[in-house]
Amino acid sequence: MSQDETPVVNCPTCGKSVLWNESSRYRPFCSDRCKLIDLGEWAAEEKVIQGSQLLSDRDEWSEGSSKD
Repeated sequence: MSQDETPVVNCPTCGKSVLWNESSRYRPFCSDRCKLIDLGEWAAEEKVIQGSQLLSDRDEWSEGSSKD
């Protein structure tokens, strides 16, 4: 790709093509609406990043238990 070519990405919400440059105010989203839809999905925990499970109160240790 030459320096003259502006990359084009797909909006993560609707799939519309978006130029990746300063004129695309909401990049990688095509609009404020798509950006807010995505934010709402994360806030509602409809989207997650997979990772290792965190320890819970039912695990082997907690601050209140001791083996002494």
